[in-house]
Amino acid sequence: MLYFYHIFFYCVYLWYAYNNPSDSKNYFGNLKDYTGKWLDLFGTDTSFINFISYPFYVLGFNYEMIMLTFAWFGYLGFLYAYLFFRENIPVKVKVFKRFDLFTLILLFPNMHFWTASLGKGSAIFLGLMMFSYAIVKPGSRVFLLVLGSFIIYFIRPHVFLFVALGTVLGYMSGQEKISFRRKLLIYTALITGLYLAQDAILAVVDLEGSDNLVGDFEDFSEIRSKDLSSAGSGVDMASYPLPLKLFTFWFRPLFFDAPNFLGIITSFENLLYLLLFFKILKKDFVKFLRKSPSFIKMSFVVFLSTSFAMTFVMSNLGIIMRQKSMVMYYIFFVIYYYLAEKKYKKYLVQKKKMERINKSKELQKLAISGS
Repeated sequence: MLYFYHIFFYCVYLWYAYNNPSDSKNYFGNLKDYTGKWLDLFGTDTSFINFISYPFYVLGFNYEMIMLTFAWFGYLGFLYAYLFFRENIPVKVKVFKRFDLFTLILLFPNMHFWTASLGKGSAIFLGLMMFSYAIVKPGSRVFLLVLGSFIIYFIRPHVFLFVALGTVLGYMSGQEKISFRRKLLIYTALITGLYLAQDAILAVVDLEGSDNLVGDFEDFSEIRSKDLSSAGSGVDMASYPLPLKLFTFWFRPLFFDAPNFLGIITSFENLLYLLLFFKILKKDFVKFLRKSPSFIKMSFVVFLSTSFAMTFVMSNLGIIMRQKSMVMYYIFFVIYYYLAEKKYKKYLVQKKKMERINKSKELQKLAISGS
């Protein structure tokens, strides 16, 4: 069912691309115009997408077929997301009285729309979910862990920074017992990767060789924000306080500022995001987070750090809709785990209560029979 649902959004995106400007057309145009060697395309960011798609073009794939290939990458991302959720949260949770939360999360339209086309969205979503699934058991899933890290880094080096940061902090503060050897392996691999990747990460925001990273980043953020806000769906996020910046990144567009029909559809989904977010605005959430396993803390840090960084360079609702699809699954995972744990604890309390009642009834029967 999930596969055909995702393919439906491939068809929707294909119709959208035929009738609107689309990065997928630019990527395919790059392939048609390219006359060099395949390996010369290897690099980070846009170059890596060209590198991945070029062999399919050489094999004779047309625009629609390459789009379908990348839609399949997106589907694999959802498959690993399913495994990541189900393996760590076997408890089913109902929200809004009767809807299964996990089914709701898997079927969010915006997530499928932006991961069903030729471009960075589908490929990096696959890398992120592959990495998340593998990091829970890195010893037995080392190939997936390396491949997921490779994909994330070469598409968006700065996102790899946040994933590595979240993983290190999660494993440092997780409640479960993790062997020193396992921790050392993860820390060494990620810190080494960050060290080797530092120039590429800084190059994303034109900071390589900078002597004043903080000041230069602020200048870059201001320029980038003004450029994006000049578009038709631009918002002046540069002047927003941080809480409003985060709210804009997570939950807008809403109905009052939807830029087009796609924005109206996304507004319904963003409203659901907002309602789900209210589920964790409880006093016990901080306590839950403090005592949670490492992969929960990893998910929370990745979501928060990526969101924080994105708010300084995003000022266009259209781009925000696309960019946040990378990280929203991490907060969905935290919310789902939090609600599942509460449900399980409630079940244990009710179970003990029933055991006490049954035990009391048995004692009464014995007392009556004895008399």
